[in-house]
Amino acid sequence: MTRPPEATAYSDTWVVMPTFNEADNLRGISAAVLDRLPGATLLVVDDASPDGTGRVADELAAVDPRIRVHHRPGKHGLGKAYIDGFRICLAAGAARIVQMDADWSHDPHYLPQLMAALEGGPGTPRPDGADLVIGSRYVKGGGVRDWGVLRRLVSRGGSIFARTVLRLTPHDLTGAFKVWRREALAATPWDRLHSGGYVFSIEMTYLASRRGVRIAEVPIVFTDRQVGVSKMSRRIIVEALIVVLRLRWEELRGHHPGSRTVAAAGEGDPG
Repeated sequence: MTRPPEATAYSDTWVVMPTFNEADNLRGISAAVLDRLPGATLLVVDDASPDGTGRVADELAAVDPRIRVHHRPGKHGLGKAYIDGFRICLAAGAARIVQMDADWSHDPHYLPQLMAALEGGPGTPRPDGADLVIGSRYVKGGGVRDWGVLRRLVSRGGSIFARTVLRLTPHDLTGAFKVWRREALAATPWDRLHSGGYVFSIEMTYLASRRGVRIAEVPIVFTDRQVGVSKMSRRIIVEALIVVLRLRWEELRGHHPGSRTVAAAGEGDPG
């Protein structure tokens, strides 16, 4: 029996969603993601959440084969959770990989737009297509809601700082709502990553840019989480500043970050 087109449109797509204490959000966000990307596979990467998020994920996976769960033994950083998820997706043969948060700050409503920008065509940010699409708060049409002045300054200032120091074109470097083409993600020089935390987003875009990856930005409106507690801290901000400066210093010393190209990477994975 032939599956309807809407059920196969995203059959090559995996969504990586790290979780830590997202039990109250997971059921709703999972349903919304799979509604917007019919046929996709959702991979929940849970860091032994004490609130039972992992148990909720297992319950969802037991009744929906589109949902997979990867349990990690503890909280070891957002970036490392994504890397573990990316490894699983690439090993499974995913052609397109989405990364997003589970707290509704990344609205699943935008997923089809991000996917369309990856393929390109009339009306998309890059008609020739992209290898990496960023859901951007800081391009025309994008924005944030429910943030105080300080949080806005930290986020926008962090992107401007990184963009200036690292000489990058994308406007939103601190956001983690992205879609990758397999070849672009597999070409990442994983051994060059300095951070497993939130600055991971900046570093991944920096490395992709230096490899010549085609990058597009799609405007999104980022809404602060309504349930749960933000995991942002002063330590995270300081780490981001240090890593950005370190990346630039290493490049100035001749340590070129683009050690692998998209074409050469082929079927590689973050081992």
